[in-house]
Amino acid sequence: MYINDLYILTYVAAGIIGLFIGQFIDWCSLRMPEYKKVFSREFFKEYLKNTKPKYLLMVIVVVAYIALLYFNGLTMDTVKFMVLIPMLIIAFIVDYKLQIIPNRLTLTIFEFGLIFTFAETLLNTNLGINIFINNILGMLVGGGIFLLITLIGGILAGKEAMGFGDVKLMGALGLFFGWINMIIISVMAFLFAAVVSIIILISRRKKINEYIPFGPFIVVASIIPMYLSTPELILILLEIFSLGTY
Repeated sequence: MYINDLYILTYVAAGIIGLFIGQFIDWCSLRMPEYKKVFSREFFKEYLKNTKPKYLLMVIVVVAYIALLYFNGLTMDTVKFMVLIPMLIIAFIVDYKLQIIPNRLTLTIFEFGLIFTFAETLLNTNLGINIFINNILGMLVGGGIFLLITLIGGILAGKEAMGFGDVKLMGALGLFFGWINMIIISVMAFLFAAVVSIIILISRRKKINEYIPFGPFIVVASIIPMYLSTPELILILLEIFSLGTY
């Protein structure tokens, strides 16, 4: 049986991998902020014996992996996003809980971004150089936008408007998405942050001067382009900002 030209066992295999990755994400989110090894015997000897299955994380990763296969097929984009998604979820969890994005995590995203950039460059004979330039520009644009906001916000407000962890994360993500998508991700992240911040302030869960971590909004905004094309995203944003008149 085939679904979208892919044999059903391909989806089953992706789901099984997703189950394991979902549990491993929880382990990584505990170890990375403490700068401890994630690939260690303790994972099998202590963690798996003493912790309960993290069903929510498992379901999220399984659904994300199967959806990637369904929308993108078995392509290089699917493989690289399967690698990126767990790291994004770790960034979401750690930043939400501790208001930090570990440098080790950002560096790992950056390293994989370089690996996939060079792989796509070498495998695409005709468009390889364009892909390389696009991804490098994505790194510069993604990190540059947030660095500029951080510096200007620091000057105007007299304090950090945004953490440098967000700047480094956006720079690393640029290697996966390219410069146009990084602009789209930036716009969506600020849009999500504005909506959620208004809801939080209205519900009085936080005071206006309390810090709200921005990493989770970057993560959510970064996952959307994995499933929607750039023209579709541009059209959606135009509809939003024109209030449906576009």
